[in-house]
Amino acid sequence: MTLHADYDPDNIFAKILRGEMPSVKVYEDDVALAFMDVFPQSEGHTLVIPKQVEARNFLDMPTEKLGAYMARVQAVAQAVEKALVPDGVVVTQFNGAPAGQTVFHLHFHIIPRWSGRALGSHAGGQMADIGELEGIAQKIRPFLA
Repeated sequence: MTLHADYDPDNIFAKILRGEMPSVKVYEDDVALAFMDVFPQSEGHTLVIPKQVEARNFLDMPTEKLGAYMARVQAVAQAVEKALVPDGVVVTQFNGAPAGQTVFHLHFHIIPRWSGRALGSHAGGQMADIGELEGIAQKIRPFLA
């Protein structure tokens, strides 16, 4: 997909927001939804998506909504770090298919990293066990309350 195109209201994240597709939620308010990535690159890989906007990527996000959304991205990253105690945390976001974007609804990846542990491939590999993702989410949620 090109960098700039019309927003597709049937993308998987829009369906998750509408409750048409399941997700393992970590945090939700009127600004953002955070949930576990079902194809995690690392234990605790969490996605944070904005609500009430039709932004395909960071370049499309209304400026006036960025501050509140980015505060949620930071809060989730801090909660993941506190809950899982990784050696580092990657906070990343892709704009357009050539940059690695696979779902065209703005989202940030929060990816815990540990020294000596390989990182899985982006948008690849095997789907995670939902029960295991729920267990990880239960560790993170208390740090977002």
